Amino acid sequence: MSTEDRKQQYVDDMVRERGYVLDYHKIMAAHDFEVLTATNELVQRAYLQPRTLEASTKELIFITSLTVMRAGKGHIQSHIRVALDLGLSPQQILEAIEIALPEAGVVAFQAGFEAWREVVGAEGVEPSVQAHEGGAGTS
Repeated sequence: MSTEDRKQQYVDDMVRERGYVLDYHKIMAAHDFEVLTATNELVQRAYLQPRTLEASTKELIFITSLTVMRAGKGHIQSHIRVALDLGLSPQQILEAIEIALPEAGVVAFQAGFEAWREVVGAEGVEPSVQAHEGGAGTS
């Protein structure tokens, strides 16, 4: 198998095992395959390999930690999708994101929340016409 075929196979295997592949995985496969494989080995041992935590629990931990660390929206969303695929409800995932509020603050929470909202298609409650007409400071 050629080096290029090995790289392609590796990325394809990542998708099958994880359910997703990030842009940096693709770029690293092309430009520094050795570091990608070394990094992925750690991820395999700590995250993907069956141990005592269930996969759904690991996903909630990942979603919370990525939210607290203010990871990119796409990264958070990839774990939200995996969590949904594992059978977690949108509400359970939202509760995991809300854990960020007391320790990381509103800004971190909002980033995780926006990632969640887009994936699950959550809609809000719009103000009624009466609220608009009353306006702040008119009473």
